[in-house]
Amino acid sequence: MSSWRKRGRVFDPEKSVHWTRSHAALPFATPLEGDRYRVYCSGRDDDGRSSIGFVDVTFGSVAHVDEVASAPVVSPGKMGAFDDSGVTMSCLVRAEDRLFVYYTGWSLGITVPFYLAIGLAVSEDGGETFRRLHDAPIMGRSPPDPYLVASPSVLVESGRWRMWYVSATEWRMVDGSPRHYYNIRHAESDDGVEWHPDGRVCLDFEGPSEYAFGRPCVIRTEVGYEMWFCVRGSRYRLGYARSADGLSWERRGEPVGLAPSDEGWDAEMMAYPSVFQHDGRKLVLYNGNGYGRTGFGWAEEAVDSAGGAE
Repeated sequence: MSSWRKRGRVFDPEKSVHWTRSHAALPFATPLEGDRYRVYCSGRDDDGRSSIGFVDVTFGSVAHVDEVASAPVVSPGKMGAFDDSGVTMSCLVRAEDRLFVYYTGWSLGITVPFYLAIGLAVSEDGGETFRRLHDAPIMGRSPPDPYLVASPSVLVESGRWRMWYVSATEWRMVDGSPRHYYNIRHAESDDGVEWHPDGRVCLDFEGPSEYAFGRPCVIRTEVGYEMWFCVRGSRYRLGYARSADGLSWERRGEPVGLAPSDEGWDAEMMAYPSVFQHDGRKLVLYNGNGYGRTGFGWAEEAVDSAGGAE
């Protein structure tokens, strides 16, 4: 496993524009030009509802925020829809001349605090604006996933669309409150819209101390499929896994160098990693304390003197 060097916090949403008064959760970077990237993330407004907007960042010797979008690109849905209580970022896929943003839609529950489903919004202007494909989720509760689905990571391979996503196994009363339990599963599609989950579990709990996985990030590299994710017991921590086929995965533990800091914005937890290649190196964006309340930071893969990963 490679090691990583933390480079610090990139964006602190404290008292930013109206869509991100607090939080900048689940960051996902897509290239603009040169060292500049558009980082889509989820902020919360004055009422605590999540929307998806973007922050343009230059990643050089330091990371510099160039612009914060003045308005969100995906807002909560219509009253009664699956996403009327909030939308949170998951991943972005380029499909010919369009951009697909896959997101999690939130609605409030009664016997349990919330329900989650997967939505899709499409941009035809390079990511400046997005429109929902429709008001219904593209994946929701079904026989393979009876409780909730959320947080997809999507790859397109020779016309074959593959998704790794969060699925709940149950809700359980713990200390008088309902607790969600969810793992990571796999689905496929011919077009990125109609998905076919089969219930296959890719990552499951290692022991009774774990009960929830956060958004996975899957990329294809020379070693096969690599997945970064977060998993929680008392708090979220980052994890890493490998697979030859994207179906059978081996967990490799906590990425070296990506443990919570001794103090500061990412001392309490680390969550929602998103890895991408830039200028021949791997970078990762991640959230710290409060599920993104303190913004997002970055780290880069450490290399040895010969230019290879340590």
